[in-house]
Amino acid sequence: MKIHLNHLSMTYPTGKQALKDINLTLESPSLIGLVGPNGAGKSTLMKLLVAGLLPTGGDIAIDDKPLTKCEKELKKKLGYLPQDFGLYDELTIWEFLDYMAALKGIRNSRPVIEEVILATGLEEKKKARIKTLSGGQRQRVGIAQALLGEPEFLIFDEPTVGLDPEERIRFRNLLVELSKDRIVIFSTHIIEDISSSCNQVVVINKGELKYFGDPSDMVEMANGKVWQFNIDKTEFEKVLDKSLVIHHIQEGDTIRVRYLSVGQPYEGAVEVEANLEDAYLCLLKNMN
Repeated sequence: MKIHLNHLSMTYPTGKQALKDINLTLESPSLIGLVGPNGAGKSTLMKLLVAGLLPTGGDIAIDDKPLTKCEKELKKKLGYLPQDFGLYDELTIWEFLDYMAALKGIRNSRPVIEEVILATGLEEKKKARIKTLSGGQRQRVGIAQALLGEPEFLIFDEPTVGLDPEERIRFRNLLVELSKDRIVIFSTHIIEDISSSCNQVVVINKGELKYFGDPSDMVEMANGKVWQFNIDKTEFEKVLDKSLVIHHIQEGDTIRVRYLSVGQPYEGAVEVEANLEDAYLCLLKNMN
């Protein structure tokens, strides 16, 4: 499967331009992490990819066919978990998944439902009513419905919200398995989810594509721009640009700082190896 975005733009009736001239080609197999600040345009991009919105500029092609001419075909191949996905609280997990399977036209749904329940770790809860579930369990039900029918194209919008660390690791491992023979896109604010699982990353900021490629190449862009040093508390408040502080921690009478800068930012500062979070912040600060 191949998805091509050609000069894609989206301006809402309010006048807000959510996306500006996005050019991307996504091919299976791939696991793509989509990151960007709140309001960057990530959710708009995902709605366009599932034909939930029509672009105001440019176009999307699925296997070289315009999306507008193969929307039904796409939706048969699609599994989607939007951020605001709603559940029917009075149904059990099994009943809900059976209903979703019927909507997708899946016949003989029992083995299909059993498979997605097992994949999402909901075996012990499959007869429980959705209203009794925790936030993390409800999220897993949403993930399970997206997996129904073995779709060729999966999109997850903030899928790890509400999951505890163990569940997040399990879900990341599931994504890696799923991406072996399909396109999987998931948006997240948790950079660790991308660095530990994705083979491609898309960074969007203010509606513009800032980066698309291999996470390791993205990290390389930040090398030479990440520094660490100790600084007096008073100096920390007066001297440093707080928007360039990656993180800091108090050590006795001083503060140890990890900091972005194209040159040595403070006496005694030493260069340290960059990671994906550093690279992401560099892109947002236009330091690439």
